[in-house]
Amino acid sequence: MKSSLRHALVLSAAAAAVFAAGCNKQEAAKTEANAPAAASTAKGAQIAGLPTEKDQVSYMVGMALAKQLDPIKDEIDVDMITKAIKSSLAGEKLLMTEDQARSVGENFGQKMQAKQIAKAMADAKKNLEEGQKFAADNAKKPGVLTTASGLQYQVVTEGKGPKPKAGDVVRVHYKGATLDGKTFDSSYDRGQPVVFPLDQVVPGWQEGLQLMPVGSKFKLWIPGNLGYGEKGTPGGPIGPNATLVFDVELLDIVQPPKQ
Repeated sequence: MKSSLRHALVLSAAAAAVFAAGCNKQEAAKTEANAPAAASTAKGAQIAGLPTEKDQVSYMVGMALAKQLDPIKDEIDVDMITKAIKSSLAGEKLLMTEDQARSVGENFGQKMQAKQIAKAMADAKKNLEEGQKFAADNAKKPGVLTTASGLQYQVVTEGKGPKPKAGDVVRVHYKGATLDGKTFDSSYDRGQPVVFPLDQVVPGWQEGLQLMPVGSKFKLWIPGNLGYGEKGTPGGPIGPNATLVFDVELLDIVQPPKQ
C-alpha cells in the first residue's frame, strides 16, 4: 500500500504531463485517421464553462488529479490539498517540512495497508460462507453433480469425442461469472476461443475439462479453493475465496502431451 500511496501523491505533481501525453497519443491516432477534421479542432476548441486555454488546461489537471486520488478520496480534504498546492506554487512557507511529510505519508500508508488487509479478510470470510451455502443449495438441483473435491458441474450437451488428459492442450469457448451473475471474462464476447495447456489453469478447470468429451458444453461451479484462492485477483473482479460460474464448451484437443 505504501507504494500505491506514494504513486498517488507523486502523481499530484506529474499527473498533468501523463494525462496530456495520453491525450496527445489519442489525438495523433485521430489525426492519422482524419487529418482535416483533427486540424480543425486542434486549436481554439470551444468548451462551455472553460473559455480560455488556461481554464481548459487547469481543469484537465484537476481531472487527472481526481482520477489518481480517487482510491483515497475518503481520507483527504480537497480544500487542504488546494491550500498546499497554492502555497507550494507561490513559494510560501509550508506547514510541513519534507521530513514531516515523509513521516505522515509512511504512517498513512501503514494505516491504509491495515485497512486493506482487514477488508480482504472480511471479504474472504463472507465469500467463503456464501460459496458454501450456494454449493449446498445447488447440489440439490436436478442434473447438478458434485465431485469429491467440491467441484460442481452440469452437463448441458455431451459430445462424442475423447476426453482430455492432464497436460493436453485444449481449445475452448467459455464465459466466466461471479455468483451474482456479473460476467468478468468471455471468449464468446471476444469472438475467439482460447487455447491453453490443461495443466496451466486453475484446479477446477483442470478437473472439469477432464470430465468433458470433445464437443461437450458443461456448466461448472468452482469453489474458491479450486479457483483463485484466498487472494482472488487483487485489484480485479474476482474476490478472495469467490465461487465462480463457468459456461464451458470444449471444442478440441489441439495437442496431446509429449511422450
